[in-house]
Order: sequence, then structure tokens, then C-alpha cells
Amino acid sequence: MVAPKKGKNASAQSKPGRSLALILIAIVALTGGMFASGHTTPRLGIDLAGGTSITLRAVPEEGQESAINKTNMDTAVEIMERRVNGLGVSEAEVQTQGDRNIIVNIPKGTNSKEAREQVGTTAKLYFRPVVATELSGAGATGSPSPSATGNASGEPTDKATDGAADQDKATDGEKASGSPSGSASASATTQGRAASDALKADPSPSGSGKASDGASPSPSASASGDDATAALQQQYAALDCTDEAARAKAGDGSKQDESMVACGQNSQGQWQKYILGPAAVDGTDVDEAEAVYNTQTAAGWTVTMKFTDEGGKKFADITGKLAQNQSPQNQFAIVLDNEVVSDPYVSQALTGGSAEISGNFDQEEAQALANMLSYGALPLTFKEDSVTTVTAALGGEQLKAGLIAGAIGLALVVLYLLVYYRGLSFIAVASLLVSAGLTYVIMSLLGPTIGFALNLPAVCGAIVAIGITADSFIVYFERVRDEIREGRSLRPAVERAWPRARRTILVSDFVSFLAAAVLFVVTVGKVQGFAFTLGLTTLLDVVVVFFFTKPLLTLMARRKFFSSGHKWSGLDPKSLGAKPPLRRTRRPARPVAGPVDPKEA
Repeated sequence: MVAPKKGKNASAQSKPGRSLALILIAIVALTGGMFASGHTTPRLGIDLAGGTSITLRAVPEEGQESAINKTNMDTAVEIMERRVNGLGVSEAEVQTQGDRNIIVNIPKGTNSKEAREQVGTTAKLYFRPVVATELSGAGATGSPSPSATGNASGEPTDKATDGAADQDKATDGEKASGSPSGSASASATTQGRAASDALKADPSPSGSGKASDGASPSPSASASGDDATAALQQQYAALDCTDEAARAKAGDGSKQDESMVACGQNSQGQWQKYILGPAAVDGTDVDEAEAVYNTQTAAGWTVTMKFTDEGGKKFADITGKLAQNQSPQNQFAIVLDNEVVSDPYVSQALTGGSAEISGNFDQEEAQALANMLSYGALPLTFKEDSVTTVTAALGGEQLKAGLIAGAIGLALVVLYLLVYYRGLSFIAVASLLVSAGLTYVIMSLLGPTIGFALNLPAVCGAIVAIGITADSFIVYFERVRDEIREGRSLRPAVERAWPRARRTILVSDFVSFLAAAVLFVVTVGKVQGFAFTLGLTTLLDVVVVFFFTKPLLTLMARRKFFSSGHKWSGLDPKSLGAKPPLRRTRRPARPVAGPVDPKEA
């Protein structure tokens, strides 16, 4: 009998229990995490649970191909999420795939037509003057209050200054803690929302309701005979921004040149409601916006904006009018898809064609606001590549059919193993069960952690993986049987077969994983579910073979049933046609009596 070589490998082979204990601990830990998270089943995709899946492709205008980049795509995802949430949709998924595709998965119970209209249109960004604002919900007065302010001194907190000439004044006034939307906290004595980006018209309590030189008309309680103003006041009084459905409808139907009501969230997470004048500057008038760390002043992270030539003129005109008013009517609101994301104040006309918004932003908050401002100026639109709608009933039928197909495939593999490998099939079936258990638990955990959803192609990938996993066992078993055919006993055969089988298994799994990775990168939509599942199960195959199948076979080789070559073990030397053990025989020595005659030789 040939003993394994001494050294590190021999030590590992003599203690297979360690590997089995390690994988058992991993299974227990993952299973405990699954139950602790409360997600005990894999998250189902749209095609199985029912709903609508929309694939959008970014299409740039001529000469603006560079507009499609990761930053802008991430901003587009954020905007679409806001739109979908505005429909009252829960558990919707919006994510990028590739460098120019966005997948929107909307669960059942949503108006798919309305959802397509919402997510497929270009974002609308406007700068509107603030006429009135106050906290919405508990403590709100329900009437437009032009005197509402952002702090006790009557001055909002965040500030917009000239980005070129007035950077030394960027810190004038008390600064608030910025939020991603550029909002600041309201004082206990007032209910105004502070600004971090703003533009404002000439709202006057006695305004006539007509825009003048880009200025905003001011709906006011003193405006008589103006039905539109009265209706706007009623909307404002009734608006409750803490209600998600009310927020989604706020500003619906408002045109660019009309006043509107809107909602926005401050840095404390409180909702505020607004009366806003007509748009004075369009988002497309912003040439670029960037988050920068201001080292010249104590402003910290700020957002700088550069306008087009036409936009710079509009901005200078409106800020000159706003600077003459008291808070909140010296503020302008940055409105994205009818929601206020920032509302800074100005103290002077900003005529340099650029502006800087300061407030106690951190880097993430400043970047988020800069992305929103930039996106409003980008010539980035989206084209529908595909729209798939699946009912819950059809999804259930597909899942049932997929599970039946998987069960049939697994049964056929197990039957083949039983017939051909007999006792060895116990090790193979146990390995398949461990692989299936790990796959199930990991898929259940990936749902809440990375948003992985099990769709029908992913189920197909799991079914294909059954064959890939079984193939690894077969490679190893056949190597062991080859060693037995060469006349070796079982224990040395198991150890000698492993290095050769290991190389074959790793090469085979590497090819499968590489194919899955390439498929995941070059495809979009549901095909990526197939590629992801195939890649995941291929990695698990390596783990199971190394930490479970090989150690278990090493232990079983020490049992008499296998080591004696029982006819039902699958390792019977006689049935395998094993050669008799090689034995060395001594040749008898030739006696030498004296010198040998050369002629006789």
C-alpha cells in the first residue's frame, strides 16, 4: 500500500473533520443570519411575483455623448426612484445595468401606463421664487405667511452668493446644516425652510398676479377677484406634505409660467409646504454644477453653478429683485419634478454668470445637490427598449413550472448516481444537498442586502448548476476508480486521485464562471439573472467539493464497507477490472567459477 507523502498535504488529509466542521459552521451561521433578518425565502422578481419591468436606454443628443456617464446615470436613477415613489409604489427597483441602461421593476398593483410615463420622461428642473412657506402637518397654520422665516433673526440660513466676485461673502449670515436637498433646519419660533440653492422673483403681498421681467406674481390673501390666486391659496391651506399621496399630487398640472404649491423636506426630516411663483430660470440654463471644498473661506463644502449666457442674464435679473425682499421672499426654490430640493436666499444681485451655494454641507450632500443641478442641464433622454408586464397568476405558474423542472432534473441525476456509483452516490447526494442549501440561504440573504431578485432565468441557471455540480463529483470519483484499476487500495487511491481531479474541477469551473461573468457584463435585463445564478452556483461548487466532498470521501474510505471494496460500494476492484498488485521478483544470481572464455561468451 502506498502511503501519502509526509508534510502539509498529509496533515490536511489526516484531519478531514476540520474542513467538514468549517463548512458546517458556515451553514449554521448563514442560516441563523437568514432567520434573524426575517427574510426566509428568496426575493422573487417581477416575472415570478407579477408586475412591470421597464428597460430604458440613455440616448444623448448630437455632440453630447459625454453626458452619459456614471454620475449622471446615478442621478437619473435617483430621480426615477423619486418619481416611482410618488406613485405610491412600494418595493420598486430602479438600478443601472451596463453603462447606459436603467431597469425599472415595479411590483403588481401599479398603473403600468402611468409608471411608464413617469420614468421615461426627462427630469424637469426649475428655479422658482418662494412666496410663502411653513412646516406642513402638526403645527402648521394652513395659511400663506409671507413673513415666515428660516431663523429667529428673520434671515434664512443657507445662502447663494456670486461664485466669482463674492466668495469672500459666502459665509455671511448664520449657516444651517445642509441636507442632500440643500435644506436647513427651521427655528422653534418660525416655520420657514432654509435655502441652499435659490432663485426668487418679486413677490409682493399686493401683487397683481402678472409676471414682470421674469419676476413671480405673488398669490396673496389681499388679491381680490383672482380666482386662480384663491384656488392656489386653498390648495396651500389644504396641502399636507406629510401625506405621501398629497405630495405626489402637489403641483400637478402646473405650467412653467404659473404659480404652484410644492413640498420639500428640511435637514431635520420635516416636510414643508410652499407657494412658488412662475419659473424664472430653467434647469437647462445651468451650464454645469460642481461640489467643491472652499479653502478660501470657512464655508467648507459648497456647490458652484455656472450658467449659460442667457441663463446668467435671467439669474442676475431675478436675484436682483429677490435681494430687495425680506425672508422668505428673498429665497428661490430649486424644484425638481415638482418637489423642492433646495431653497437658498440671496442678499444681492448675482451678475457674474455663476453662483455658489453654501451651508454646512458634507461632501455627499454637496455632491447630491450638484448632480441634481447638473442633470437638469443635460441633454439626456431615455428610450424604452422593452416593457414586460406579468400577472401574479402567470408568475406563480412560471415558478411552479421551474421548480418542477428542477425537481425532475435533480431526480434524474440522483437516479443515475445510484445506478452507476451505488454507495458513492451517498456522498454525491449529500454534496448536492449541501450545495442546494447554501444556494438557497445565500439567495435569501442577497435579496435584502443587494436587492437580488430570483427571476425565471435565474431559476434556469440554478437548474443548469445541478449538472455542473454533479460533474465535479463524477470527475473525482472516476479518478479514484482509475487508481483502483491500477491496483491500489482505496485510501491511497483517494489521496492520489485528488490532485489530478482538483486541477480538472478548477479548470472546468473557471470556464463556467468566466462564461457567466461575460454574459453578466454584456447582457441587460433578465438574462443577467441567469448569469448571476450560474456564477454563484459555480463558486459554491468549488467550496462544496473542497470542503465537503473530498473530506467526506476521505472519512468514508476508512470505513470497511468502502475500503474492503464491497460490491455495493461502487469501488469493487473486481467489477472495475483492477489489475493485480505489482510485485517485484528477484532474478537468481549467475554463478561465476572463473574467467569466462571470450569464445563461449
